[in-house]
Amino acid sequence: MVLLHEEQQLVLESLDLCLQLQSSDIGVINDLAEPMDVILHRLAHGQLCLILDSKVISSKTGLVNLQNDAGIVHSICEDLNPQVLDDLEVMAPVSDLGSLLLQVLPDFALQPPVLGLLGSSLCPGRKAKDTINAARESLAKMIGGKPQDIIFTSGGTESNNLVIHSVVKHFHANQTSKGHAGGHHSPVEGAKPHFITSLVEHDSIRLPLEHLAEEQVAAVTFVPVSKVSGQAEVDDILAAVRPTTRLVTIMLANNETGVVMPVPEISQRIKALNQERVAAGLPPILMHTDAAQALGKQRVDVEDLGVDFLTIVGHKFYGPRIGALYVRGLGEFTPLYPMLFGGGQERNFRPGTENTPMIAGLGKAAELVTQNCEAYEAHMRDIRDYLEERLEAEFGQKRIHLNSQFPGTQRLPNTCNFSIRGPRLQGHEVLAQCRVLLASVGAACHSDHGDQPSPVLLNYGIPFDVARNALRLSVGRSTTRAEVDLVVQDLKQAVAQLENQA
Repeated sequence: MVLLHEEQQLVLESLDLCLQLQSSDIGVINDLAEPMDVILHRLAHGQLCLILDSKVISSKTGLVNLQNDAGIVHSICEDLNPQVLDDLEVMAPVSDLGSLLLQVLPDFALQPPVLGLLGSSLCPGRKAKDTINAARESLAKMIGGKPQDIIFTSGGTESNNLVIHSVVKHFHANQTSKGHAGGHHSPVEGAKPHFITSLVEHDSIRLPLEHLAEEQVAAVTFVPVSKVSGQAEVDDILAAVRPTTRLVTIMLANNETGVVMPVPEISQRIKALNQERVAAGLPPILMHTDAAQALGKQRVDVEDLGVDFLTIVGHKFYGPRIGALYVRGLGEFTPLYPMLFGGGQERNFRPGTENTPMIAGLGKAAELVTQNCEAYEAHMRDIRDYLEERLEAEFGQKRIHLNSQFPGTQRLPNTCNFSIRGPRLQGHEVLAQCRVLLASVGAACHSDHGDQPSPVLLNYGIPFDVARNALRLSVGRSTTRAEVDLVVQDLKQAVAQLENQA
């Protein structure tokens, strides 16, 4: 099959957009009629340098994890990926666990109409609509929800902000309607919605709430986490409830420690409390959880969690860097107010032309999680446990502090947050001496704190000097014990080098 010139250009532009590359970086990909895996295979053996300046991060397990100097394209996998290779000839072959975005691109390459506008009644628009609806169904199946309760967003930050925005808007809409009705619950002068959250939430929850509080638009209670369990305690959350409380937002699992929060128990208690509130003429409290870190590492079911809102983030489970928001009984039982106004896409809740290829990739990633979650979880737990065993064996149990271990508390199977005790062993200093390890000292989205320890770890009760030395390693679906051995030896030589400089 030979594509017409115009079709080739459309495919190149689509590939360019999806990979977020500059057109000059694409190189010479002239024959996109080949199956995508054949193209990748060919590029992997000599031409990939035209795209990525010869910079390849390989897990040596068949995954293609790529990053150029500017960081434009990087691995969607959270493997250790320890070895940086400049010789493209030795890169492992492509496997079906490579970029999910590239997995779905053959359809777009051979069928450019998929890229049509969703709102169009013409064939391209119908194809795009079918693609998006199929992805919506896959996401709903992954979390045990209904397709009509899924809204696509740009990512977790937008989803979290959309929930907070909606709760504020709904509070004031209710206050106004009650005032017009002249009932005994007329609006109170200066009344503000009250939010309850924890001190260890992601910045996309913490910062919007802090901003609303500073602007005196909302009141916020930040509940501390237990130094014993590492969790936000249910009783502390219930004790913070006020008549004006409208939302409790607690992450399902912490992104730095992997500690799993008691979201089902919190939801059950809030549900029981809501019966009393409704009887007293007060509106119910809504429940939100940011499930970004947990998806793909453990089963997530909205019915078991009992939440009204759930945030979904694609790149956390090997999908493209977009997201979605689950809203129970969207528009009927749970309010959602748009932050944007435009063409009416996503039933007017999130207008803007849909990013069909990215959404298709997100749907494919969700399918794989639904099919394989237990296997992923078991493998990651085995490798994570082996990593912690090797760290303690090489450095000694007294020198290794496992920051993410709290007795009796469930944690994600992939996350290892630890500190190597020592006066010159701050996390960023150790990483600077590593030769093959690429990792972060905390949350990857804001890991530039220098000598300052993570506020999240300090809120967990980790001592300052220990928290300052913290490193976070996340193993992935394909991480091997051999890679763990390589990383531990790399850390060992880095520590020895720093101590010799003292």
